[in-house]
Amino acid sequence: MQFDLEKSTPILERTPDILNQLLRNLPNDWVSHNEGPDTWSPFDVVGHLIHGENTDWIPRVKIILAHGDTEAFEPFDRFAQYELSKGKTLDSLLDEFQLLRKKNIQELKGLKLTDQDLLKTGRHPELGIITLKNLLAAWVVHDLGHINQITRVMAKQYTHEVGVWTQYMKVLGKT
Repeated sequence: MQFDLEKSTPILERTPDILNQLLRNLPNDWVSHNEGPDTWSPFDVVGHLIHGENTDWIPRVKIILAHGDTEAFEPFDRFAQYELSKGKTLDSLLDEFQLLRKKNIQELKGLKLTDQDLLKTGRHPELGIITLKNLLAAWVVHDLGHINQITRVMAKQYTHEVGVWTQYMKVLGKT
C-alpha cells in the first residue's frame, strides 16, 4: 500500500481511543509489567508516545517545511518517558496523550500538505535524508507497532496460565 495522508490520518486519530479503551482503569498488574530487562510496560509506552507528540512528529514536520534537509532534527530520546512520567498515573498519561494527539492532528490538517510537500526532504540525525512522506508513514507505523507491543506485553502476563494452549498463541512467541 502506498502512503496516503487521508487514509493514514484516521489511524493516528484513533490511537488515543484504542489505548484508552484498552488500558484505562485496569489493575496495575496489567499496565506496569514488561517483558524483562530493557523492555517497556504499557505505562512506559504511553509515556513514550507523549514524548513523541511533544518533540518528534509535528516538530520534525515543521523543520522539513521550514528548512528542508539543511537542518538536522534534534535527536529523539527514546527513554525520556522514564523521567517525564514519574509520579503520574496511567489515566493522567492517557488524558495527556489524547489532548496532545488531538492538537497535533489539527495542526497536521491545518498544514494542508500537498503531494509536493510530501516529497520534501529532511535530515534525521542517525538515518540521514528522509522525505516528509517517510516521516508521516513512520508515525503511523510507530503507533501500530506500539499498540502491538502493548497487547503482546499484556498477553505475556498469562503465558503460564494458558496451559496447553501456549503452543497456539503466536502472541506469546510459541508458534
